[in-house]
Amino acid sequence: MIQFLLNQSLKSESALDPNTTVLNYLRRDLGRCGTKEGCASGDCGACTVVLAEPDGEQLRYRSVNACLTFVSALHGKQLITVEDLKQQGKLHSVQQAMVDCHGSQCGFCTPGFVMSMFCLQKSGVAYQREQAQQALAGNLCRCTGYRPILAAAQQACETPGPDSFDLQQSETLQRLRTIPAATPLETANNRCLLPQSLDELAALYQRHPQAKLLAGGTDLALEVTQRHQDIPLMIAIGQIEALKSVRQQGERLIIGAGATLSDLYPLLAHYHPAFGDLLARFASQQIRNQGTLGGNIANASPIGDGAPLLLALDAQLILRCGATQRELALNDFFLGYRQTALQPGEFIESIVLPAGAPADFRAWKVSKRLEDDISAVCGAFNLTFEQGVIRSARVAFGGMAATPKRALLCEQQLLGQPWRRETLERAAQALAQDFTPLSDFRASSAYRLLVAQNLLRRYFIALTTPQWAIEVTAYE
Repeated sequence: MIQFLLNQSLKSESALDPNTTVLNYLRRDLGRCGTKEGCASGDCGACTVVLAEPDGEQLRYRSVNACLTFVSALHGKQLITVEDLKQQGKLHSVQQAMVDCHGSQCGFCTPGFVMSMFCLQKSGVAYQREQAQQALAGNLCRCTGYRPILAAAQQACETPGPDSFDLQQSETLQRLRTIPAATPLETANNRCLLPQSLDELAALYQRHPQAKLLAGGTDLALEVTQRHQDIPLMIAIGQIEALKSVRQQGERLIIGAGATLSDLYPLLAHYHPAFGDLLARFASQQIRNQGTLGGNIANASPIGDGAPLLLALDAQLILRCGATQRELALNDFFLGYRQTALQPGEFIESIVLPAGAPADFRAWKVSKRLEDDISAVCGAFNLTFEQGVIRSARVAFGGMAATPKRALLCEQQLLGQPWRRETLERAAQALAQDFTPLSDFRASSAYRLLVAQNLLRRYFIALTTPQWAIEVTAYE
């Protein structure tokens, strides 16, 4: 059984099909049709809702895509939809801002924008346009009405005013903390297990190796929403705090596989600034609020943005099966398209990175849209130098092969060579031997190869040209 607050109403559900998304639960079971279905794949944001959960003595609000969120993720949280924003018969300040600034056009996407804006307002930080654009990047307006929507975000954040959520925060916190641990959610055909500890997870997964592990679900949910398949058995790991922990151990940064990308952003931006810069372009805010770094690795997608960067940083994985742990280099983890070195009943417990940022680590992605888009090519570069000679080289790409992959021949052309244009061009030409990329709707094979070579050239420019000159050139 799962329990959660729907605004301020306690909901207890024991017979829901665990394959039910929050979007379908709201619309079909509860008749709450303010939350819209636009794409059912987490791309448009029309289904955005907000989840609140205890964070110390306050509530932390996070926007999520209801179409990619299974109902098991609601346990112990407060679910807020656009219907809940009304304040004593009047519009919420966020809704009023949309009216005042003429932010609603055809109106279909408006509830999603309102909920993302509500979440931004609840963050309590001073309004900044860039931050507002980040918060709203996962909401697409097909009427192209972004300027008034951004104006509404500014008004909502600069003149928020108290609302019922602020007034009831202490009561909400207390009620959420009294919700007991979840028990399995099951129907005649489908079941979701909800372990509370690493030991319980390890035992369950060893007993049921055929089960699908459910972390953020931003990829797994597509099997239900896009492929229309049921998942008979899931093991949800969202309740396991140990999988969300991050700690520094000597010169190693150990990241729990269940830590969300949103939680990791400030940490990675501090330790590895290039990783933080790219993470800001990883899908949308809604996806980052749910997606995990462990899940991004485990699904073994050739276009996952995390893996190339982790390969370039020589990341290690701590894997667990039952009571047994082993450490494996990420370089040895990907075996083929969507195939990994995980054994039956084995899962990623944590990811290990160097705590010290390599001075010359850089990473970039190329996609059709700046934000909320999947890479055509993602490249990561990590070279070290001694007296102008390349002493070590790790170059990795996503989108260039059946797996995220290092460019070994390119690296060989770099090792022991002076850092000059001639060296760079030999290494760029070697990429044609490292990769034979596919052509698909995102990019052609020739385009991908040229982009990969140009990213290597960009790396050379970034390391050899003063920053002020790069900025002037980009401006011109």
